[in-house]
Amino acid sequence: MAQKTETISLGGLPFAGDDAVVPFEVADLDARGRALQLGAALDSILERHNYPEPVSRLLAEAIVLTVLLGSSLKFEGKFIFQTRSDGPVDMLVCDFATPSAIRAYARFDETRLAEAVRGNRTSPEELLGKGTLALTVDQGAHMQRYQGIVALDGSSLEDIAHNYFQQSEQIPTQVKLAVAWLVERHSNGTQKESWRAGGLLAQFLPHSGTGGSGDEVARKTVREDHWREVLALTGTIESAELTDPLVGAERLLYRLFHEHGVRVFEPQKVEDQCSCSREKIRDVLSGFTTEEVAESTKDGRISVTCEFCSTTYDFDPKDFSNGE
Repeated sequence: MAQKTETISLGGLPFAGDDAVVPFEVADLDARGRALQLGAALDSILERHNYPEPVSRLLAEAIVLTVLLGSSLKFEGKFIFQTRSDGPVDMLVCDFATPSAIRAYARFDETRLAEAVRGNRTSPEELLGKGTLALTVDQGAHMQRYQGIVALDGSSLEDIAHNYFQQSEQIPTQVKLAVAWLVERHSNGTQKESWRAGGLLAQFLPHSGTGGSGDEVARKTVREDHWREVLALTGTIESAELTDPLVGAERLLYRLFHEHGVRVFEPQKVEDQCSCSREKIRDVLSGFTTEEVAESTKDGRISVTCEFCSTTYDFDPKDFSNGE
């Protein structure tokens, strides 16, 4: 992967723009991470599903977090974010397939969601309620899956991510997420409305120190000071900075870390892309018994709609007789 060796400056920098993850490093503070702004890719996912606004906002946060985590994979595979909980939104599923494909959907109870909206209980943690979040790394059919389970206990998705890294990987981590509904008015009086979101993930990954054991206390103090500095700087991030297309990931990173020297790496594109296909669904239906085929048939057809991309595939049940 190509690396930009110069410290970020605003003059002449080729910004990544929307729908791209920008990896970065602040060597002086032993910090590395990724920054992201989602525009068209996010908007196409949410527009296709046409969820109520609180559900769209919640799913957008989950998508940003999934991309920030999944884009760290260095092999061909998937990173899957899935919640199961007792709130009005009882399931979120986000699926990031390397190197760039994101897809997602939400399941919710309309009656309970309406009650939550009337009661002004629409924060992400209130919509999710109590339950579990599974973070799964799938390296393919012939490799073992790795899965981490985190409790949904009324904390925000940002706090849940912090706890996950602290407990499972023992890496101090800071996560910032933001979602916005952007309204742009054109000169002819028409306006365009679209979803945007952004996020930043910073992790403390100190290089191995040198020197004898007597230097350990001093090294530990320096490391703690470095991480406190990262927390203080990222704590100044405003939600608008994460979503404003005029700010962008690189400008935000420069604003935060220019005094320490921040280095960015080649951006990774993000695409709204589903992995479903007629062939894959046909393979699943081929394993159905005659009874299951009959139960799945309506008006002489078997119709299967992908929950991620809403594409509907129609099949003739005669193609799945299975010889029974």
